[in-house]
Amino acid sequence: MKDLLYLKDEQIKEFIQLLYYAYRETFSDPKEILTKKYFGPAHLRALNLIERNPGINLGELIFKLKVTKQSLNRVLRDLLNSKMIKQVQDENDTRKKNLYLDKEGKLFFEVVYNSQKKRIFNALKNSSSDSVIKFKDVLKKIIDGK
Repeated sequence: MKDLLYLKDEQIKEFIQLLYYAYRETFSDPKEILTKKYFGPAHLRALNLIERNPGINLGELIFKLKVTKQSLNRVLRDLLNSKMIKQVQDENDTRKKNLYLDKEGKLFFEVVYNSQKKRIFNALKNSSSDSVIKFKDVLKKIIDGK
């Protein structure tokens, strides 16, 4: 623990590199599955957020992805045309459209998720519960900028 109090640039660079490799490997697992549908990482990020937040509206999705509406339009069009997602008009505000995974999208997402699950599950299973909790805490702090 004392090492952490004196993090050197080289240690931080190594951690950033490890984060990159972990991301690369985790998101390369479903690459073949995505390619068959002509989807890429942007499609996967959108599907993941819609699956985790059923009924999310376009504004919320843009905010969570930190992208422009224009850059998200092509991805959403692809997902709508391939029947992966559906738009449902909001009951309270008819200007808003809520996004949900369609039946095809749920099946597709499950296949993609299972291709990633094995790597993550094995890493967590082969780690102590304390290190899993601390790792999750560190990831949340990276996301929150703390």
